[in-house]
Amino acid sequence: MDYKDTEAATSTITYNRNEIEAPTENIYKAISIIAKRATQINSDVKKELVDKLDEFATYNDSLEEVFENKEQIEVSKFYERLPKPTAMAVEEWLHDKVYFRTPDSE
Repeated sequence: MDYKDTEAATSTITYNRNEIEAPTENIYKAISIIAKRATQINSDVKKELVDKLDEFATYNDSLEEVFENKEQIEVSKFYERLPKPTAMAVEEWLHDKVYFRTPDSE
């Protein structure tokens, strides 16, 4: 999934509790589902970041020299400006983009 085009807030905002709990009719289940989705988003973004940074990696045995790679810095800054995974997960939840199921129901 492309997390770069998300409309999630980059700062803290207040959400309507009724909108969050509406799909499950239980705020605790909704928050649990959102937390699991945020964990998935976080691992995807982290894997993507590590893969991009590995492209620019220079392997040097010398500890005296430290190289500053501008491409690595730009990639890191871009990922720092992305919204937090929890904000992305809440945004997906509110727009019904998260699939969930309960195993005990038919």
